Amino acid sequence: METKQVSSRIVDDVMNAFTERFMLPDRVNHSTDMPWIPFFEDGGSWFKPLRFDFTTGLWIMLFKVDEGAKLSRHRHTGGSVIGYVIEGKWHYLEKDWKAKPGTLIFEPPGDIHTLCADPVEGMTTLFILTGSIQFFEQDNTIYREDDVFAIYKRYRDYCEANGIEPDENLCY
Repeated sequence: METKQVSSRIVDDVMNAFTERFMLPDRVNHSTDMPWIPFFEDGGSWFKPLRFDFTTGLWIMLFKVDEGAKLSRHRHTGGSVIGYVIEGKWHYLEKDWKAKPGTLIFEPPGDIHTLCADPVEGMTTLFILTGSIQFFEQDNTIYREDDVFAIYKRYRDYCEANGIEPDENLCY
């Protein structure tokens, strides 16, 4: 039995040494150091980018919606959405559930919905997204489509306009 344990430790040590040669470095981002960036020009919703992965199309952000504000009807395409509510409450007009602090949300690609923030508290949610978000006009035409590149450009444009040095550590 002791020989098996020693052999297992040697394999673990060899494997650890091997993987450490090729793995990415740790990344640490402090969202408290990141400004809230307008998601739409007319206000009401804000984001703090936490990660951009241009290979997979994944982006992670904190998303805040003001009290009583709505995010227009939209569809996620090309990937799912995971959300975790940090503060406040919100719901989709088209659904019968309500999100509150501690709620984990899974949205399949293709689902169309309208996000409504609580009229008193608003909301802040951590979202992990892949693919794109298509925003609809009343006549069902698409007026805007965001993906990892569009959100990254919005972040970079905001930084440039406000004299902020973009955090290159967000891209990996």
